[in-house]
Amino acid sequence: MAPRSVAQVVRIHAAEQPTVVALHSGDEAITYGELNRRASQVANGLLAAGVQPQDHVAWLDKNSPEFFELWFGAAKCNAVMTPVNWRLAAPEVAYIVNDAQATVFVIGKDFLPVLEAIEGQLPTVRLVLVVGDVDGRTTFSAWRNAQSDADTDLEGGWEDVAVQMYSSGTTGLPKGVMLSNKNLFVALPAYDEYMHFDGSSVNLIAMPLFHIGGGGWAMAGLYQGIPGVIVREVDPVAIIGLIEKHRVTHGFVVPALLQFMQMVPGVGDRDFSSLRCLLYGASPISTEVLVGSLRTFGGGFMQAYGLTETTGSVVALAPEDHDPSGPNAHRLRSAGKPMTGVEVRIVDPSAGTDTPVGEVGEIWVRSEQVMKGYWNLPAETAKAVLPDGFFRTGDAGYFDADGYVYIHDRVKDMIVSGGENIYPAEVENALMSHPGVADVAVIGVPSERWGETPKALIVPKAGAAIDEAEVIEFCRQRLARFKCPTSVTVVESIPRNPSGKVLKKDLRAPYWEGRERMVN
Repeated sequence: MAPRSVAQVVRIHAAEQPTVVALHSGDEAITYGELNRRASQVANGLLAAGVQPQDHVAWLDKNSPEFFELWFGAAKCNAVMTPVNWRLAAPEVAYIVNDAQATVFVIGKDFLPVLEAIEGQLPTVRLVLVVGDVDGRTTFSAWRNAQSDADTDLEGGWEDVAVQMYSSGTTGLPKGVMLSNKNLFVALPAYDEYMHFDGSSVNLIAMPLFHIGGGGWAMAGLYQGIPGVIVREVDPVAIIGLIEKHRVTHGFVVPALLQFMQMVPGVGDRDFSSLRCLLYGASPISTEVLVGSLRTFGGGFMQAYGLTETTGSVVALAPEDHDPSGPNAHRLRSAGKPMTGVEVRIVDPSAGTDTPVGEVGEIWVRSEQVMKGYWNLPAETAKAVLPDGFFRTGDAGYFDADGYVYIHDRVKDMIVSGGENIYPAEVENALMSHPGVADVAVIGVPSERWGETPKALIVPKAGAAIDEAEVIEFCRQRLARFKCPTSVTVVESIPRNPSGKVLKKDLRAPYWEGRERMVN
């Protein structure tokens, strides 16, 4: 029986294979039977705390088994799992928890300073639980263990929201992307068409679970009923060791991680013979990194292109297209072909018509994977999801004659740095509060390590002196570190068109000169 809701995933596998390991975390191995039991305890605890159907339950911590206990537990009372990026600054965390109107907030002990900074600013939160042993706080484990392990026999419907992940918008404020059970369970079976999971598969859960590429990928393995190996935080050395120890067969990684893994001393002598397929995506990959990965790790590689709003992958470059010495080596520069059940158009945004083969336009996607909408933002949803169901990705690309999609640039101004999405408007808003800044534009510039990083172009106020290090530190006090500029340049003016829009393309051009595409 194939699951059709998050709650069914753990219930079905607990009934059919209760002693099979669901999650490896350090020295702990949690079976599907035990994971199901813990999820029931969490669900009963949430119900006792007054959680109602479709209430939001917020999570802030690094990767751990408790994430899945909370997600499956929330699913067993039809609540909405709401992961928060642990790299965010305290005010950003408070914004998301409040925007979601979360009634329960589960936070790791490493992030107690964040909790202490915002605890009095969370009016809808009725219950706070801390993962880890902390004096004077209600711990998640003690709270869970005090609950009944009887199954609630509740679950979300096909159209109910199962998880709400936050994706920043060009306005600078994060948007809650509502993903339903339908979105998830149309997307999850599609992975098997490419990845070929079986009873001997072992899944690497290495990317942050607050991302669709982390949480969604982890759920893809659990959907298949295979063991998952949790990596608390990205550590190339640790990941290599876990691949060997657990004989990992499948995993999802970002290109920056592949690059760092190749730099680990002695990596060429390690045993990667268990690997069958590594999915990579979230940011473009260089040919050098990809060829080096194929040489180092062997196995099959699959590239995926997708967004949070499309429940992850919608375009894929299959393993058989990863041949750098074959007649179709040029396809390594592509994102691949639309996946099963996905329609892709390349559209001239001004005309709304499809562009010819080879001509760049905006990438539009139609699939049952497309989000239910943005939480409490009907106007933004209507802008993004058209009446005919096509979602406007904001990315620019083109089709070749064989139907492969190539990502060329971004229609929106988003910067992708090491797999993290950064929206310049948010950074610009923070920098405009600096007493010495009269005007500012933030752009993405090439980085060999991260793909690209933010750069601030600043017009100083009269008489003000701009110190690069001070400006960067000023930004870090207000935003997550990965969003902050890595370089600052003082300029006389910021070019704008007649309507006042900053000409970001013109600003980016000198830094990307001589490169094939304006993403790295």
